[in-house]
Amino acid sequence: MAKVRQILRLHSQGKSKLQISEETGTARNTVKKYLKVFERLQMQWGDIEPMNDYQLKQLFCVDEEREPTERLKVLRALLPGIEKALKRRGMTITRQWQEYLNKHPDGFKLTSFCCHLDRYLNQTRPTMHIEHKSGDKMFVDFAGEKMHYWDQQSGEQIKVEIFAAILGCSQLVYVEAVASQKKEDLIRGCENAFHYCGGVPAAIVPDNLRSAVTKSSRYEPTLNETFEDFAFHYNTTVLPARSYRPRDKALVEGVVKIIYSNIYTTLDEQNFFSLPELNAAIAVQLELLNNKLLTNRTYSRRQQFEEIERIALRPLPVYRYNFKHQYLCTVMKNGFACLRLDKHYYSVPYRLIGKKVKILFTDLEVEIFHDYNSVAQHRRSMRPHQYTVIKDHLASSHQFVTDWSSDKFIDDARKIHEDVATYIGKVIQTKSHPEAAYKSCMGILNFARKVGNDRLINACRRANSFGLYGYPQIENILQRKLDMIIEEEECNAAIALHNNIRGSNYYQ
Repeated sequence: MAKVRQILRLHSQGKSKLQISEETGTARNTVKKYLKVFERLQMQWGDIEPMNDYQLKQLFCVDEEREPTERLKVLRALLPGIEKALKRRGMTITRQWQEYLNKHPDGFKLTSFCCHLDRYLNQTRPTMHIEHKSGDKMFVDFAGEKMHYWDQQSGEQIKVEIFAAILGCSQLVYVEAVASQKKEDLIRGCENAFHYCGGVPAAIVPDNLRSAVTKSSRYEPTLNETFEDFAFHYNTTVLPARSYRPRDKALVEGVVKIIYSNIYTTLDEQNFFSLPELNAAIAVQLELLNNKLLTNRTYSRRQQFEEIERIALRPLPVYRYNFKHQYLCTVMKNGFACLRLDKHYYSVPYRLIGKKVKILFTDLEVEIFHDYNSVAQHRRSMRPHQYTVIKDHLASSHQFVTDWSSDKFIDDARKIHEDVATYIGKVIQTKSHPEAAYKSCMGILNFARKVGNDRLINACRRANSFGLYGYPQIENILQRKLDMIIEEEECNAAIALHNNIRGSNYYQ
């Protein structure tokens, strides 16, 4: 505005346009333009002098907007529809331009079409510069294009997903080939990225992958439980990007393009025969990428990371995350939950019979939950159709049965008398399988409470003397009071010596 003031002041002093141009160093056409506006305003220098720069700009620096041409008016009317069409999967600007040109052969060429579209999009979708804090966020995603390796035995081409992660502040990149986009591979990719960086950021920003987000929401998405548990193990937070908002994770979107040009193009001509072999080649290219100087910078991603971000990362936990698989089932009537994968049964507290439980299992452990409470923990067993039991889980009657054994019954019998223990041992021996005698042994020992220890001892002695072993034999002896015969014979032997009793000689 100082230049404009100088031009108008010299003009008020009667200087010619050529003189004004020479003294101010301004082109003659520019001088003519300002003087033409000054004449059109019909103002004097005295009116201009007290104005501030803003007021002066409003008078002399307003561009005259040209009337748009007919074909520009047509294109502007189509731009809102083109913007919506570009949101569809697979739609490109080139394709939209071709459709536009088919309907309007005299329309703009591709370059002009892109310029007008870009100007419109910048007006409707303004972008915001985001300042990333050191150690704050790691953005993760899968590349759209897959890589592959060859199976040596079958010769089959195995396609694999490419996991990419980038730290927001230093822009350090991590890339790894994984088998799929499932939560197991997503978690292992994030975990390996943490260990590659040597620390944990405050938050992970994934796309709305099914393996990370169970239910998308604009305000509070529902996270996958396993992925959330992984984040808890590493003391970090998951902040999913908004659905259909790639600008929320523009860094990782840009990194995907970078790895296409720096890693894909380099490895496309090579053949790999295993996933570890492919990842070893990716690791070499990854180091070259991270140590390459950034555009128009005097430092690399690695240098920037070492200087400002490594120290801001949280420390890694002592142990890696032990991935837990999930399985839902109903507790059976016998108080066991079946892990279908192994066809093995694990005990749970008997009060949960008929309830739904969640089984979380690793390669070594099995943990069972009900209503978010851990109700049972077992060592994992791969033996099919077998049972892993914790005695406290069973009902009291079931606990009693699980304690049954040959030694238990013999020890209980020995507490009554050694002759009873001997008899119980022979009862067990007569059965084809020890467990077949357990109920008989239990019934025999229960007679001690009904008739007393002495009668049971005598009954066992009598049955043993006749070689009769079993519950019915003891029951018969006690019901008919045959165990009392021994005492009667002893009494008769004492009475036979009495003078009033006839002896055997009387009958000769």
